[in-house]
Amino acid sequence: MSTNALSNVHMQIMWNRLISVVEEQAITLIRTAFSTSVRESGDLSAGVFNQAGQMIAQAVTGTPGHVNAMAEAVGHFIRDIGREEIFEGDVYITNDPWKGTGHLHDFTVVSPSFRDGSLIGFFACTAHVVDVGGRGFGPDANEVYEEGIFVPIMKFAERGKVNKDLVNILRNNVREAHQVVGDVYSLAACNEIGHRRLMDMMGEFKLSDLEGLSAFIFDRSLEATLERLKALPHGSYDNVMRVDGYGSPIDIAVRMDVASDHILVDFAGTSPPSPLGINCPIIYSAAYACYALKCSLVPEVPNNYASLLPFRVSAPTDCILNAQRPAPVAVRHVLGHLVPDAVLGAVHKMLPGTVPAEGSGALWNLHVSVRPLKGAEAPADGGQRAEVLLFNSGGTGARPTLDGLSATAFPSGVHSMSIEATEHVGPVVFWRKELRDDSGGNGRYRGGLGQVVEIAPKAGHEISFNAMFDRIEHPARGREGGEDGQPGAVHLDDGTKLRAKGRQHVPAGRRLILELPGGGGYGPAAERDPDSRSRDQRLDYVRNG
Repeated sequence: MSTNALSNVHMQIMWNRLISVVEEQAITLIRTAFSTSVRESGDLSAGVFNQAGQMIAQAVTGTPGHVNAMAEAVGHFIRDIGREEIFEGDVYITNDPWKGTGHLHDFTVVSPSFRDGSLIGFFACTAHVVDVGGRGFGPDANEVYEEGIFVPIMKFAERGKVNKDLVNILRNNVREAHQVVGDVYSLAACNEIGHRRLMDMMGEFKLSDLEGLSAFIFDRSLEATLERLKALPHGSYDNVMRVDGYGSPIDIAVRMDVASDHILVDFAGTSPPSPLGINCPIIYSAAYACYALKCSLVPEVPNNYASLLPFRVSAPTDCILNAQRPAPVAVRHVLGHLVPDAVLGAVHKMLPGTVPAEGSGALWNLHVSVRPLKGAEAPADGGQRAEVLLFNSGGTGARPTLDGLSATAFPSGVHSMSIEATEHVGPVVFWRKELRDDSGGNGRYRGGLGQVVEIAPKAGHEISFNAMFDRIEHPARGREGGEDGQPGAVHLDDGTKLRAKGRQHVPAGRRLILELPGGGGYGPAAERDPDSRSRDQRLDYVRNG
């Protein structure tokens, strides 16, 4: 084997080792986090960056919206802090929606990494916290100022000394202070573990910096991505997808221009911003647009600065996917999670038979505020106040050669919280959590099933909840002759219909029922395999043939 080949093998070993470093970074966050959204669902990201703030490697654990937005966010940290103010032992923080990951509920923490007194790079991580004050996690605000505390890019710690004033401000502006402050410390801790493991690795491989390794990773990643792009049919492809919005439908319009050295996704023609909190900052819209391109066109190439470089995203400033400050953005995930299906619709026109039908898209996040009743119905022990957050997923679209996945979070990739963990957080009871019969669109391949979730407060309590649901008026569309998935529904156990978005009350003694949407089918239903159809009936996935 030549010297050059040996060197490449050596670099590849270090690349793989670096991925294990950031994976341990992410696992540390999961193990130390206070919020169930992090501990149970993996709603986080973690990564390592070079001196320029370019992402070298990301943890496999995490969500595309966090990871790809964080990849751009580190550059904002470097510019706002200033390189002359970056010291060993520092930790930086923000939840700025336009410089972080799209809304105030995500805190991004960045820590510089020094070796022998010299800056060699950065570690960054992001996590969703249960509360940031304000109106709570819901879409009803008219400005970002109403949505909670806004922490600009600043130092959480300088030279190892924590900013106690910032901690005190956070503690006094949120409802679940111990969880939120605990999560911030967890974010700082996970970066520290990443740094320690990196130091071990650099000592083992006798590295003084990361520049040579990052150059190797970037060169190979960009080369592999461009090789794939050159093989694509170049040209322009478009798609329009209509979704529910809040009060009026939203059109997500996509034009995808494919060239040999880049792909441009332009959202011109998309609906204007909403007066309510479903708007997306461009950093989040771009994160999910790039994810759609990455997973459909070059899934084999690891995600980093260079593999994302050929993917470009633009949107007019009067567009709901490029909302400007101070637009309300609390539930930006509702539109953001639907962006990949809109982009994949354009990919389908370029490469038929490659991508799935539309799916349920956005998570059906449910933020529940539990309060004890007063008067004669008050619980004897005084009851418990709690903020409970749970993630629920509908079905994905059927694939060109396989059925869709049931109750699966695409594109976010997060897990559902376990019932036991959620009931432990607050006085709520789950009466049902089951697959929803007949919710997947029929076709040669069936769309994935949604689910039914039934929840109520414990005796002596009542709940209010923030609804942030979509695909109720506009279900997931089938592809190539496949049928649409079933739309979702929200109601009480007595049949009272509730709104898909906004804060609402569940009276004592009543149960809240969520019926999540299914994914679209793929291909004509008449072509479905008889054995698959019999299996669907046997498992009660469908009610009839």
